[in-house]
Amino acid sequence: MGLFNGIDIAGTGLSAQRLRMDVISNNIANINTTRTSNGSYFKKSNVILRPRDDERVYNSPFLPEALKSGPGNGVKVIEIKESYDLPRLVYDPEHPDAIQSGPKKGYVEYPNINIVGEMVDMITASRAYEANVVSIQNSKAMFNKALEIGK
Repeated sequence: MGLFNGIDIAGTGLSAQRLRMDVISNNIANINTTRTSNGSYFKKSNVILRPRDDERVYNSPFLPEALKSGPGNGVKVIEIKESYDLPRLVYDPEHPDAIQSGPKKGYVEYPNINIVGEMVDMITASRAYEANVVSIQNSKAMFNKALEIGK
């Protein structure tokens, strides 16, 4: 494990958690959006994360096997996926986006977003972001102490 691997791993966590917070904020901001540019109600988005185990920074044949199969290299965003949840139906025949015909006549389709769940996700993303910041600060403090020892 190299000198800056911990900082690199925490950096991937910072960018992933920042993206999660942005997507969650977008979900909360559009909780009452009944029509998007494609004509349907807003669909909640989720960030899909995976470990970066398949990416090797140094893929040299001269490295010992113990270094080649290390604990991990951080996290990466696989995709931002729309939810397939059914819409929340609210009866409001005066609304401009109300369904005009069929068995759902007079109902408006709203996104099926649970504000409490979104806030819990926002708090966990925020705490994970803070944990990665603390990890970088601790690595920096260790580097400074190591430099002081060399004086």
